[in-house]
Amino acid sequence: MTSPKMTTKMAEKRLMKSASRLYAVQALFQMEVSGQTVKAICREFETHRFGATYDEGEFAEGDVDHFRAVVEQAVNWQAKIDQMTDRALVAAWPIDRIDPVLRALFRAAGAEIVECGTPPKVAITEYVDVAKAFFPTGKEHKFVNAVLDHMAREAKPEAF
Repeated sequence: MTSPKMTTKMAEKRLMKSASRLYAVQALFQMEVSGQTVKAICREFETHRFGATYDEGEFAEGDVDHFRAVVEQAVNWQAKIDQMTDRALVAAWPIDRIDPVLRALFRAAGAEIVECGTPPKVAITEYVDVAKAFFPTGKEHKFVNAVLDHMAREAKPEAF
């Protein structure tokens, strides 16, 4: 049986991983628009975003190791992930024509599915939640779910 203390610790770890996914999408987006390096962007996020407090509220503490792994693998495997994303999108909508936030999200999720060992269904659920955070009033989360499902079935068919 799991103690309440252990359950709380597991829940905190899960929340930190979720926060690191959101930060990874933000970092990948920022890298694309600013041209910053992986090292520079990771340093900025770890120093100024994780757990920071601003006028609009407090930012969650992220799992630094998970954040770094997702960002680094998304960059290292970007061509492969982008090709998978292209195959999941309709031919009329290649990855370079979609919203840059969604592009960053697909790269982060693709890195987790392909290289980080995250179970595909967990990655899909987590990144659909990230999509809801970025697009709270839109239907983007349904689009993200469909694209990630296609990508995950291609990359890890044994998980389904």
